[in-house]
Amino acid sequence: MTKQNINNNNSLNVLLITGMSGAGKSTALSVLEDLDYEAIDNLPINLLPSLIELAMKKDPDHINPALAIGVDVRTRNFKPENILEILNQLRAHEGITVKILYFDSSNEILAKRFSETRRKHPLAKGKPVSEGINRERGMIDVIKEQSDYIFDTSEYNIHDLRRTLSDHFERSIDVSMGLSVTSFAYPKGIPRDSDLVFDVRFLKNPHYDSDLRPLTGMDEDVGNYIRKDPVFQNSWDKISALILTLLPEYKKEGKAYLTIAFGCTGGRHRSVYFAEKLAKYLTEKNYKVNLHHRELSR
Repeated sequence: MTKQNINNNNSLNVLLITGMSGAGKSTALSVLEDLDYEAIDNLPINLLPSLIELAMKKDPDHINPALAIGVDVRTRNFKPENILEILNQLRAHEGITVKILYFDSSNEILAKRFSETRRKHPLAKGKPVSEGINRERGMIDVIKEQSDYIFDTSEYNIHDLRRTLSDHFERSIDVSMGLSVTSFAYPKGIPRDSDLVFDVRFLKNPHYDSDLRPLTGMDEDVGNYIRKDPVFQNSWDKISALILTLLPEYKKEGKAYLTIAFGCTGGRHRSVYFAEKLAKYLTEKNYKVNLHHRELSR
């Protein structure tokens, strides 16, 4: 996933929201509207230039405006090539910053969501949902290839989606690199938006201590247990030093946001402790840090 700083006081920021039906586009537009974007869904693509022109007019009540526009297969005369042509024209304009946000999920998850909500897929037209999904994916893959951000929401709930979009697109004059530190359990998969992943399963597992098993890495007794592991201190020193060395380099490359993930077997003890410790350490170094424990929030 490409992550870039979109906060530019000299440009009109435009986020084009597209992707697979059922992948969370409508929810994303609602979240962005809460973040002070002007959100418009299902806009006919030929009206986009006129909307941009209107938004660029000076308005004292709307300083540094930003748009979030939903475009997908429901749009009248939807043709990916037309969308890309207009986007290329807009990107050539010095006063506009355009980013494509593509929302996706696995075919199985999409079919499950349509089944649970009893909604009809816009391209199924009386046929099985799976056929509509396959047809849609074939139509819009060309847009996915040119997207600036790709969000796979297969494992997201509405709170995960809101947190992720808020982390990336909160409108702020703060140009420092935002950081997300998360813990997870390997058997349940690596978080899809991870940039740096550290496996801390080499440490002794508190799970096998009956007194510590019900606790988490946020509890002092678990932290004491982990710190007593002979390999902990050297590992922590090297991992934290590596991260601190890399962060300025990522910032130089234009990254506005970076996700650092720690994984262990259950996602409750070792990974949680490491994530907590790193988040505190980076906060002390004046980084903006968002902390999330995936398995504890489920």
